Amino acid sequence: MAPSAAPQRIVIENCAIATVDANDTEYASGYLVVADNKIESIGAGQAPKGLENVVRRIDGTGHLVTPGLVNTHHHFYQWITRGLATDHNLFNWLVALYPTWARIDEQMGRVAAQGSLAMMARGGVTTAMDHHYVYPQNSGDLSGAIIGAASEMGVRFTLARGSMDRSVKDGGLPPDFAVETLDGALAATAETVDRFHDASFGSMTQVAVAPCSPFSVSTELMKQGAELARTKGVRLHTHGSETVEEEQFCKELFGMGPTDYFESTGWLGSDVWMAHCVHMNDSDIAAFARTGTGVAHCPSSNARLAAGIARVPDMLKAGVPVGLGVDGTASNESGELHTELRNALLINRLNAQHREAALNARQALRLGTYGGAQVLGRADQIGSLEAGKLADLVLWKLDTLAHASIADPVTALVFGAAAPVTASFVNGKQIVENSRLTTVDEDAIAVATREEAQRLARIAAQA
Repeated sequence: MAPSAAPQRIVIENCAIATVDANDTEYASGYLVVADNKIESIGAGQAPKGLENVVRRIDGTGHLVTPGLVNTHHHFYQWITRGLATDHNLFNWLVALYPTWARIDEQMGRVAAQGSLAMMARGGVTTAMDHHYVYPQNSGDLSGAIIGAASEMGVRFTLARGSMDRSVKDGGLPPDFAVETLDGALAATAETVDRFHDASFGSMTQVAVAPCSPFSVSTELMKQGAELARTKGVRLHTHGSETVEEEQFCKELFGMGPTDYFESTGWLGSDVWMAHCVHMNDSDIAAFARTGTGVAHCPSSNARLAAGIARVPDMLKAGVPVGLGVDGTASNESGELHTELRNALLINRLNAQHREAALNARQALRLGTYGGAQVLGRADQIGSLEAGKLADLVLWKLDTLAHASIADPVTALVFGAAAPVTASFVNGKQIVENSRLTTVDEDAIAVATREEAQRLARIAAQA
């Protein structure tokens, strides 16, 4: 057997470090050594002397190094329908936009994914996910296009292969031509898992089973979707308890609230995470904690659609895994996850029960890093800076005017203005330098997304 090649090392020194490990270990001035695609060592002061095969040294003076941000809920295709239906609640917003979304095709899906991924990656996201559930007939290979965009950019990625089979004629919200059949959705989801899911340590692409929501999916699709996911050994994702209207819908249609409905269909468990979970009572939170069901908290989208304030402090106290989500850019037009650190902290302080004690800066950072890794089932690999974990990390520049007078770097990152990303690494490979993507042409993506948005608008207007 040929000897394995000696690892190539990157050394980062003279930086503040927030590891987000179990003890929230931090270094006011420390170092981090990357060997190939993993973190080899981390600590205070200077890196060990005598390291071999050091291919790059980075002076991190004036920077904070954190784990890469982990996005746990998004809808990439919405990038080309931003700025529409800006004064609607969730149900009215969906009714307004479904007819347009139902005209997307493979080219639109690819370009929209590029735009969504680019905006997140240049702002510190190293692991992304996309809950894609709109598969119009004859629209091409949408799943392949989305995964291809993530691979090209070099971002770690989970595709939550969504589906809808409850259309207007069945009492749902999507147009009849925008949904799949039960058997068609299950078969296509299984094919996507078989084709793309990589369960290995350090994998760049994973797939989850993700029927859209109780009001756009039949009970059979929920039940059989859960069975499919567990047969395939993949995770499950859907929307849950987002609005009071959804709660009323579930009670009228199923005779129970969303959480009880999810439990009745096999949708609570440590392999499940749900987006939003705004309207959760004490028993709902206890059920999530008991079963290990995770939550993707999307504060900006919840505010944009006037859905309400999720009880994140109560979830965390109960032991519910919670991460952060951008959500689709038709309900969070900025499309950036690092702004969700700040918004999660500020919006949760509006909760009349918790107020200023709701969340602090380090809790917000944990939501956006380790918490996200938990709900995606990858906390043993990413989400904190520890020896042996994958080298997904970000260098935030904090010595400019925007943060110069804030002494604590984590406070500066979370409470302050959006910090520039000097460098972002995924698997030890740099994907951002000085807030610009290194793997793709973001200016070309901007042009392409504008063109595809205009093409979609024309097609929808002619329908």
